[in-house]
Amino acid sequence: MSLKVAIIGRPNVGKSTLFNRLVGKKLALVDDQPGVTRDRRYGKARLGHMGFDIIDTAGLEEAFDDSIEGKMRQQSEMAFEECDIAFFLIDARAGLTPLDNHFADWLRKRKKPVYVIANKHEGKDQDAGLYEAYGLGLGDVAPISAEHGLGMELLIDIMRPHWEEYRDKQRKARQEGDLAAIDDDFEDDEMDEDDGSFPSFEIEYDEDDEGEEEVVRKDNSKIQLAIVGRPNVGKSTLLNQLLGENRVMTGPQAGLTRDSIAVDWTYEGRPIRLVDTAGMRRKKKIDDRVEKLSVTDTLRVIRYAQVVVIMLDATNTLDKQDLTIARMVLEEGRALIIAVNKWDAVKDKAGVMSALRDKLDTSFAQAKGIPILTFSALTGRGTDSLMPTVLDIYDIWSRRIPTSQLNRWLEAITERHLPPVISGRRIRLRYMTQAKSRPPSFFINCSKAAELPESYTRYLINGLREDFDMPGVPIRIYLRSSDNPYGNKKKKR
Repeated sequence: MSLKVAIIGRPNVGKSTLFNRLVGKKLALVDDQPGVTRDRRYGKARLGHMGFDIIDTAGLEEAFDDSIEGKMRQQSEMAFEECDIAFFLIDARAGLTPLDNHFADWLRKRKKPVYVIANKHEGKDQDAGLYEAYGLGLGDVAPISAEHGLGMELLIDIMRPHWEEYRDKQRKARQEGDLAAIDDDFEDDEMDEDDGSFPSFEIEYDEDDEGEEEVVRKDNSKIQLAIVGRPNVGKSTLLNQLLGENRVMTGPQAGLTRDSIAVDWTYEGRPIRLVDTAGMRRKKKIDDRVEKLSVTDTLRVIRYAQVVVIMLDATNTLDKQDLTIARMVLEEGRALIIAVNKWDAVKDKAGVMSALRDKLDTSFAQAKGIPILTFSALTGRGTDSLMPTVLDIYDIWSRRIPTSQLNRWLEAITERHLPPVISGRRIRLRYMTQAKSRPPSFFINCSKAAELPESYTRYLINGLREDFDMPGVPIRIYLRSSDNPYGNKKKKR
């Protein structure tokens, strides 16, 4: 178990700003509008030489029903119960509010270290709010400015005794071999380097049919899996169903999720990073500033993902916005899975599935064979097929084909359908190799590369997909011409 610190407080006191400051990245959305953060978010923080887990939370409010505010409060309380230390943020500019006093009373009854942090303290003008905070009865108050990075040394002083206590426990657990108590992510120069973390690759050696030694990589790295789609299609419900817990807020209201929430998870021994994203509507329909930030965050998640699951609503499958998102995923070169949620509400299942497949085949010829799954995220029926499909398409997306096999295939497929004749000479495809995987990308050395028709390139891509069993992933072919060593020399008279 890692040392966990939760940042709690009423809305709009700067919790997400402090979270971003401690993790060193702009992971959480920040805006002047209160209530931007709704789900709890985790990150790896660092203060000086001390590393720990930090939890950003929604603003604490007096709501105990099933409203959005009530669910936000539940998420914050869950974070507090999970943490080892809590930073209780107040706004030094605004001073204490009745809500601050209410939650200070609630915190005093809990048996956990709680430290009052007076944020937005950029100068003496905020001293009045700082002095008021001493009346909360939670000990000394640390004045900081999370936005400008002022007062971070005070947080170091707060964290040091807790971190040293945690470090001593980790050393003792290592000495006694208590695997359950060892934190693999804990960094300490005096501890063993073998921390038991997942290796990036396990390398084995195999031989192909020509006796050539080939490196076969069994990828054991963490898979970045993003769940995207329109608002209210069940993305958060699916994440909760996979994890088996109420990790993120769900409800009938559209647009509940604003931040992209990443959760580290293990499926059958394979490390997975699940990312739940905000719903993406058509650009012309977005007029809220926070929603624009959410969409930008989702686009960033797609760029860094490896496998993307696009969620569809079975009662309204594959509209123009879904096609736009899917096209964006394929242009980024990511592996794509189509997941149709609320399948139990569909009566004509065969008709809906046939229409969906026809639309995909005509819209995405560059990635034929995209997996289509149907399930109900709410009940969990059918969701057990998702992760095996994710692992399968990830392996296809990561596949490397030996050069010898590619060139034998290139010779056979060009004989089956000869390249076109340009200016009285047939284009020759001489040599082929795989440049990289993720997505599978190939270089072909040929004559007159610029004049090879796009239709013939599509023919090669479809042949690769069929002959090497690579359905559903984008395949890229790059053509380059051979340099003629005599091309620039003048002819002798």
